[in-house]
Amino acid sequence: MKVCIIGQGYIGLPTAALFSRNNCEVVGVDINEKIVDNLNKGIIHIEEPGISDIIKNAVENKLYTASLTPQKADAFIITVPTPYVVENYSCDLSYVITACESIIPFLEKGNTVIVESTIAPMSTDEVIKPIFENAGFTIGEDLYLAHCPERVLPGRIIEELIHNDRIIGGVTPECSKKASEVYGQFVEGELMLTEAKTAELSKCMENTFRDVNIALANELAKICAEIGVNALDVIEMANKHPRVNLHSPGPGVGGHCLAIDPYFIYAKAPQTAKIIKLSRDTNNSMPDFVCEYVRKIISKGKIAVLGVSYKGNTGDDRESPAYEIIAKLSSDYEIDIHDPHIENPDFVSLDEATKDADLILVLCDHNEFKSMDYNLIKENMKNPIIFDTKNIIKEVPSEIKLYNYGNLYELN
Repeated sequence: MKVCIIGQGYIGLPTAALFSRNNCEVVGVDINEKIVDNLNKGIIHIEEPGISDIIKNAVENKLYTASLTPQKADAFIITVPTPYVVENYSCDLSYVITACESIIPFLEKGNTVIVESTIAPMSTDEVIKPIFENAGFTIGEDLYLAHCPERVLPGRIIEELIHNDRIIGGVTPECSKKASEVYGQFVEGELMLTEAKTAELSKCMENTFRDVNIALANELAKICAEIGVNALDVIEMANKHPRVNLHSPGPGVGGHCLAIDPYFIYAKAPQTAKIIKLSRDTNNSMPDFVCEYVRKIISKGKIAVLGVSYKGNTGDDRESPAYEIIAKLSSDYEIDIHDPHIENPDFVSLDEATKDADLILVLCDHNEFKSMDYNLIKENMKNPIIFDTKNIIKEVPSEIKLYNYGNLYELN
């Protein structure tokens, strides 16, 4: 089987790697010329365990080729971004539409086209299907169209692509069957065949469920800071109940999924999706909440920001709330940023970031931040104070003051 994958990012590249590892011929398409050139040398541009070796081997064995343009194939998979439209929170399908149009000259009867990009309910039937029909294809007869959303965790993408159950949402039952044959090349989880619109809404609701539950934890943190209760103790005690699993509060919600997908549902039914919108508003308010308490801890000076990735132990900083927090504080404070998982010429070492700092602000739960050299920190800092917004630091020497979501009420 030959597979052409449009988009070689956090989903497209791991997917390409697994198809190639299972002896499929893969063409990975991306608009970034530098990324394409590097991939053809076996050099990957994302931090994700296991992918580098697979791509290197696939390039050497001529099972993987990166390209700026599509090629003829048996199956085409679209994994391009889908941001939201700021004005009305609707799903911006422009990248998906462009990707669909780009493969039309290479389509042949009998091909399968799969959209993995997260899209709003009804997008496949109302927007994507007509693109191919207008090109002369009959969906379900000579071209098979499906929406098959990814559902993976950064840092475990390869393992989860293989073992997670997969939603296969065909425009017709035959489309679902053909798409399942494509994923059958490497997926060991259950292939769940359904309609495209059900697959679309299922993916959006998976991330909305998580976003709503995070919002509940964040709202609890705000309440506890206001009324003088340790939020972390409340969560620990409540989670002893066999049917309760409160999440941990944080500095906000990042990533391409949780911070965006709930809006796709809200935009379809804004008068009804009130809990969804309120949860988004709550999570979006957390950078302001963090900044408010930073200002209560120190009124001026230098802040050492630790971590800008939205997800711990990854270099993925898409939609990270850390950048909003940094922007809001940068006008009043000197800020140095340290993130061991992101290459950025403006970032500095931990030693340099903490030198003469008045506050360490932890915004990401990298393992490197869970246990640090506190002797170095005490020697480097003007005032050894840490504000841990991820609640990952369990104990510090008595000379260091630690704030987290358990004791912010002390500042009121």
